[in-house]
Amino acid sequence: MINEFKDFIAKGNVMDMAVGIIIGAAFTAIVTSLVGDLINPIIALFTGGIDFSGWFYVLGDGEFASVEAAQEGGAAVFAIGKFIMAVINFLIVAFVVFMLVKMVNRIKAAAEKPEEVAPEVESGPSELDILIEIRDALAKQN
Repeated sequence: MINEFKDFIAKGNVMDMAVGIIIGAAFTAIVTSLVGDLINPIIALFTGGIDFSGWFYVLGDGEFASVEAAQEGGAAVFAIGKFIMAVINFLIVAFVVFMLVKMVNRIKAAAEKPEEVAPEVESGPSELDILIEIRDALAKQN
C-alpha cells in the first residue's frame, strides 16, 4: 500500500495539481489586491465615493458605524456590500482566467501548427506530360 502511494505521488498529475494550487493561492492575493486597491476606488469614484464593502443592514435593533462594529456588538448583519465585492472579485478572476486560458490556447495552437510548407515549384513537365508528348510524336511518324 505504501508503494502504491509512492507511485501515486510520483505521477506527474499530482505534482501538476500541487503547483497549480500554489500558483492559484498566489494569484488570489494578486486579484484581491487588484480589486481592493485598484477597482474599488474606481467604482467608488463613479458612484460618488460609495464604498460597497461598508454597505450593510442591521437585522434588529441598534445603529452601528461599520459592519465590524455591528458584528462585535453581536447584532445580526446583512452585509450586502461584502457580497457585492465578492461578486466583483469573482467576475474579475473569471475574466482574468478566461484571458489566460485564451492566451495559453493561442500559444499552444501556434506551437502545434506545422511549419509552413513552401509552395510546390514546377521543375519541368510531369511524367504524364512527357508520355503524352511521346505518344503524339509516335502518332505523327506513322
